[in-house]
Amino acid sequence: MEKLIQITSGRGPLECQWVTAKVLKVFLEEVKNNTIDYEIIHRENGDENLTLKSATILLKAKELDAFLKTWLGSICWTEKSTFRKLHKRSNWFIGIFELEGLEKINFYEKDIQFQTTRSQGSGGQNVNKVNTAVRATHIPTGESVFAQDSRSQLENKKLAIMRLKEKVTALYIKQLEKRMQDTWNNHLQVQRGNPVRTFSGTDFKKIHQDKSFKKQRNILKKELKNDRHDLN
Repeated sequence: MEKLIQITSGRGPLECQWVTAKVLKVFLEEVKNNTIDYEIIHRENGDENLTLKSATILLKAKELDAFLKTWLGSICWTEKSTFRKLHKRSNWFIGIFELEGLEKINFYEKDIQFQTTRSQGSGGQNVNKVNTAVRATHIPTGESVFAQDSRSQLENKKLAIMRLKEKVTALYIKQLEKRMQDTWNNHLQVQRGNPVRTFSGTDFKKIHQDKSFKKQRNILKKELKNDRHDLN
């Protein structure tokens, strides 16, 4: 299973860019602890050192849904601004989203169709006499390149494979950038409220959220017990 995940500050201020960088670090630590393979596909640096506007990560594992359930959504950092000490705001939000509907383009030589032809232009006696030029076509995408730099058909084939791989990779990056732009446009304003995770302080400690309400029930029981004792 593969999933593309984007951590983004949206159009948030510098504080959100700082949070994005810190969240990426924590996110990758948990990825490693869960033995999930990852690759940082793209990152956009923030306006200051050690800040990020966004990062896109490719995750690979047999099962990812349970892990991502604890991350996808809005992330909150609670603390006064480290950049603007007089700023009154203390809650800063960023978002983590899945980039859906995007398939990675795999490049395998078995998917390449080769066609040899005679070289054109000046180049000695081999030109127009021997089929040394090579056209390579990547069948899944339809992308093709032409190589006639060398008098050796083998060398031209190697050049064609290299150029075709670069072209197919560029196609994937272009597709990825378009998808990221679409996601960016959809999440210009990161959703606030009900964050999946909350951190606090400059040391970026996670605030535990007890969703079972067990602690609250125990407090109420203790208060009721004290009330009964007072009545007696």
